[in-house]
Amino acid sequence: MKRIRLYRIIPNVLNSNAVLMAFAAGLTFLLVTWIFEFIHTRTQVTFYGILEIHKNNPLLLIFDSLPVFYVVVVYVFERRINKEKILSESRFTELEERMNAMADFAQQIGQGNYQANLNIKNDHDILAESLVHMRDNLIETTRKESDQSWIAAGKDSISNLLRMHNKIDELAKNIIRDLVNYIKAVQGAMYIYNEDKKTLTNIATYAYNRNKHVSQEINVGYGLIGECAYEMDYIYRTEIPDDYFTINSGILGQQKPQSMLLIPLITDEKLQGVMEFASLEDRIPELTIQLLNELGEIIARTIFNLKVTQRTEKLLTESQQMTLELQENEEELRQNAEEMRATQEELQKSNEQLESKILEVENAQKRQYSLLENASEIISIYDENMSMKYVSPSVIKILGFTPEEMMHGKDIDRLTRKGEGSMRSMFTELIEDPEKPVTIQYTYMKQNGQKIFLETTGRNLLHDAAIGGIILNSTDITERKRAEREERLKSKMQALSENSLDLIIRLSTVGQFFYANPVVKNFIGIDPSELINKTLQEISCNEKLLQYFKETIETIKSNPDKTSAELTIPGVIDGAESDRIMQFAAIPEFNESELETILFVGHDITEAKQIELEIQDKNRKIEDSINYAQRIQSSILPEIRQVRELLPKSFIYYKPRDVVSGDFPWFFSHGNDVYIAAVDCTGHGVPGALLSFVGYFLLNNIVDHDRKLSASEICDMLHRGVRKTLKQESQDAEARDGMDIAFCKISHTEKEVQYAGAHRPLYLLRNGELTEFKGNRKAIGGIPHRKKEEEDFTNYVIKYKRGDKIFFFSDGLPDQLGGPESKKYSPKRIREMILENKDLPIEEYNRLFSNDFEQWRGDGKQIDDVLLIGIEF
Repeated sequence: MKRIRLYRIIPNVLNSNAVLMAFAAGLTFLLVTWIFEFIHTRTQVTFYGILEIHKNNPLLLIFDSLPVFYVVVVYVFERRINKEKILSESRFTELEERMNAMADFAQQIGQGNYQANLNIKNDHDILAESLVHMRDNLIETTRKESDQSWIAAGKDSISNLLRMHNKIDELAKNIIRDLVNYIKAVQGAMYIYNEDKKTLTNIATYAYNRNKHVSQEINVGYGLIGECAYEMDYIYRTEIPDDYFTINSGILGQQKPQSMLLIPLITDEKLQGVMEFASLEDRIPELTIQLLNELGEIIARTIFNLKVTQRTEKLLTESQQMTLELQENEEELRQNAEEMRATQEELQKSNEQLESKILEVENAQKRQYSLLENASEIISIYDENMSMKYVSPSVIKILGFTPEEMMHGKDIDRLTRKGEGSMRSMFTELIEDPEKPVTIQYTYMKQNGQKIFLETTGRNLLHDAAIGGIILNSTDITERKRAEREERLKSKMQALSENSLDLIIRLSTVGQFFYANPVVKNFIGIDPSELINKTLQEISCNEKLLQYFKETIETIKSNPDKTSAELTIPGVIDGAESDRIMQFAAIPEFNESELETILFVGHDITEAKQIELEIQDKNRKIEDSINYAQRIQSSILPEIRQVRELLPKSFIYYKPRDVVSGDFPWFFSHGNDVYIAAVDCTGHGVPGALLSFVGYFLLNNIVDHDRKLSASEICDMLHRGVRKTLKQESQDAEARDGMDIAFCKISHTEKEVQYAGAHRPLYLLRNGELTEFKGNRKAIGGIPHRKKEEEDFTNYVIKYKRGDKIFFFSDGLPDQLGGPESKKYSPKRIREMILENKDLPIEEYNRLFSNDFEQWRGDGKQIDDVLLIGIEF
């Protein structure tokens, strides 16, 4: 961009003319004084005369020093002025640099680079602060626009579905399917409210890209679904009940959701149903909850309208049916008498004809079945609702399914989503224009799991009494598709190689050039057209490259496998010659199992190598920063030596997942009381470590005063302190971070332990029996629930006895996956380990749990920070 230049008007050198003028002025004044003195004393103008006048008038000595005095004064004055000019020059330069930096910053923001930084020396520049504030506002505006666009797109998609369907069951399946995929949940379900029974019925369930058939009826007020319907308000849970459903997947196995959301469908203050969504993520974004809440009323209004429409259609159909039945009954009574007589006469004749026709039909059916079984296409018949009525036996040979399996849903279940859409579109076109056949192509998964391409031609023969449906003729076109694809790939390969930035050469086994793309000229210096049909011995190029071609040809001739190598060779890029690092791949090409040619592809990785070195340097700096953070965190954590000074029989098993940890042991003594806690902050690594500093210093400040506080009161104050520090009590708060804690206050004078916990339990081992004290089902910190008043933490008081042992821990230990079935370590295993080793000295539990944890984890990755504290009295 154009740089800003401040024009300088101040010279930078000392003015020597002023010094000379000062000296001249002083000398002139001196001469005038001498002349006046010579005239006044009438002394002869000689050297001795000069001495005489100085002897008679000593003041002349002062005048003699005037030239030097003038020069010194002017010199000092000019030097001071020059310093001020140099200072002004430096200020102009700094101002120019600042203005250029702000101009560059403004230009980057104008070009859409909102990650640009403004680096200036003065941090209190109003213009600079305004530019940074403008950038932050633009980033926030962009984020909000993105959120609104996402919500609008979701609404548009569901609105289109609402307009397309007029049946509640079909509408519910499509809505749940689209919403589950749009919000990236793993399972969703819709329950319709039955006003007569006062129950909620499951009409659609969708999980892992498949519709599920679940028959379920729930009373209002029972369970989470019933509670959502009763309160007519959404329910968002991240603490899933133990009896809640699990999700089964062929890939992920059996898993319990980590978060769930229930949305009531309400219109005009009347309940129409409930939507349920489950996710394997720890939380469902606020934006997703906002979208589903807004869609709830829209979907409820549509369901209400469809219910009214269906009830009206049902009443009308019943009325028409009753009228027709009355008319038919009257006519039938009259005709029956006449038909009875005629039927008896014809019955005997019909029986004779029927026997002969049955024989003919049986023979025709055998011939037809044999033809259909060995046909190269599948013939199927559907009704207008896409329900299969018939499929030919050839389906066994072509798709691997029996006709009975196809009739029970395999015709649609094995289609892709796109294929199912194409099939539905074809049926729609056939019904709208019965005279016009429609042909589609789609993929289908056979019974053995192989994917094939089918081409299906549909004809509407609903009017044909013999068929009475829509007939589909399906043919396997997999081989045809493969041949077409190979032909397209050959054409594309030729075009791609001509326009590729890679060096591409095809050589015969004797080193003859069959093909070279234009890039070759940059490295060999010969036009590709001149290389064709020449051999390696006939060209002149870089010796290293030539030797590589020859050696690779010999290697592949003896062992025809793909090879790769890196070479540094000279090349001409953008008109400039430089050494380039090339990644070569040599690919053998065969013709009827015989090695015919070798394709050499050279990719320029010079820039990639440079980027790799830069990334390595950045990674090293990041690792240094994290290691420094680890030293800081380690310096504030208590050492077991300090803990054992006041709690001699104790241990701390502490194993961070990363270099720094979100879990930390906390220890403090005040007066006669000892405080110790296991704290588990949200997340792990650097984010968890940052939050751990908040918890550490808040706890220190809370307990370091004279007021006597119980364990629960300390947890309550920590809870409020975290919320205040993270500003979670404001209306627009988004930070849901917090921490779980197992907190103990130990008084040796009272011989008691006070315990309070947030999501974490405490185990007491006494006389061989284990007692569990459960913590409150809420975390420290987090955004408060706007509609429910929070309860204070529960304070447990335990009078300990000699030999009692207590254990408390973070969730990293029980949540670790491992073992022969890759299951969680679990609190149950912790309890069993304690009871099985109840006589073990408390210090030995550290080694016990450490060895068992490593054995359980095996080669698996540690999923969270691990912290376990044990104390014996």
